[in-house]
Amino acid sequence: MRSVSVFGATGSIGESTFDLLTGQGGRDTYRTVALTGGRNVARLAEMARALGAEVAVTAHDDCLSDLRDALAGSGVEVAAGAAAIAEAAARPADWTMSAIVGAAGLVPGFRALSHGGTLALANKESLVTAGPLLMAEARRHDARILPVDSEHSAVFQALVGEDLATVEHITITASGGAFRDWPLDRLARATVAEASTHPNWAMGQRITIDSASMFNKALEMIETREFFGISPDQIEVLLHPESLVHALVGFRDGGVIAHLGTPDMRHAIGYALNWPDRAHLPVGRLDLARAGSLSFRAPDPVRYPALRLAREVMAAGGLCGAAFNAAKEAALDAFIAGRIGFTVMAEVVEAALERLSGAGALGMAPGDLDMVLAADAEARRVAGEIITLRQGG
Repeated sequence: MRSVSVFGATGSIGESTFDLLTGQGGRDTYRTVALTGGRNVARLAEMARALGAEVAVTAHDDCLSDLRDALAGSGVEVAAGAAAIAEAAARPADWTMSAIVGAAGLVPGFRALSHGGTLALANKESLVTAGPLLMAEARRHDARILPVDSEHSAVFQALVGEDLATVEHITITASGGAFRDWPLDRLARATVAEASTHPNWAMGQRITIDSASMFNKALEMIETREFFGISPDQIEVLLHPESLVHALVGFRDGGVIAHLGTPDMRHAIGYALNWPDRAHLPVGRLDLARAGSLSFRAPDPVRYPALRLAREVMAAGGLCGAAFNAAKEAALDAFIAGRIGFTVMAEVVEAALERLSGAGALGMAPGDLDMVLAADAEARRVAGEIITLRQGG
C-alpha cells in the first residue's frame, strides 16, 4: 500500500489533495502517515479520521489541546509546533504533498526528501529561497520532486519526451488577478477584501493577494529557473485572463507546445499523485467552443513591479531569492493587517533588497539551509523597519 503525507492539509491545495485521495479509495488505497494544518483543527481532525492518519500536527502550540480533544479515541497521534511538523516530515512516506504556505514549508520539504520518496511541491518558496540546495538534496537521497503549481506542472508535462536543450523559451501565464483592469491611480486605495477575490481561481487569501500584486508570478519566474535550469532571459510572462492556457514551451524549430485545462488545481495535484500514469480526475473538461476565444497581452511593468524585481533577483543570485521572499511575506502581512497600502508592498520589498544588497548581505551563495534561514530572518527584520517608517503609506 502506498504511503502518503500532506503538509498544509487544511489549505486550498491540501483540501484538493484530500479530495483526490478520498476519491481514489482513501484509507483502503493509501496509508496516510502525517497530516498537518494550522488553526482549523476541527477540519484537520476530520481529515485525519477519514484517512486514518498516523499523526496529525497543528502548527500552533495553543491549538494542541483542541486537536487532542477532537481526535480522542481515534488512535491518531497528535502534536503541535514547527519542530513537530519537521519530525512528521522525517517519517518515511512514498509521496509527500508540500503545501505549507511561505518559508515555513522549507524545512519540512527538506526533511521529506531525506527518505527518498516523491515530493509534490506546491510550496514555491522552497525553490525561490533555496533552489540549488533543494535540488541537490533530492539528488543526494535519490528522491524526486514533481511540480504542483499549475504553471510548472504544465511545463513539466509539455517537456515529456523532449530535450531541454532544444527549448528556446518557457512562457507562464497569469490571470492578472483582481486588479488587472483597474485604473493605476486606484491601486493605492485597494482594500484587503478587494485584493482577496480572484476572478478565476479558488485559493487562500495570501496567494490570492499575491496574484493581484503579481508577486505570486514573480516567485514562479524564479521557480521556473530553479526547477528547469534555464536562463532568466528564456522565461516569459503573459497575461491570459481566461486562465485556460497554463504554460507554453517554445522550441528552437519554432514550434510551441501549450498545456490547457480548466482552472482547477486538482489537475496538477492529480498528475503528481498518479505520475507517471494519468488517472481519471473529477475535474471539468475544457470546452473550447464554449470558451470562444483565448486572449493574451504583455503585463504592464508599472502595474506589476514585482516582475521586474524577480528578474533583478535572478540576475543577482546568491541569497537574493531568500531575501525577496521574506520581504514579500513581511510586506503582505503588513498589508493584511492594514499597516501599509497595496502598492507600498512592492516599495517595501525593493527597499529591503537595496539595503541588504548595499550591505553585502546577499552576495554569497547559500552553502546550507542555515544560511538561507538567516537571510530570511534578516530580510524580515529590515522589511519590518521599512514598514514602520512607511506605515500608512
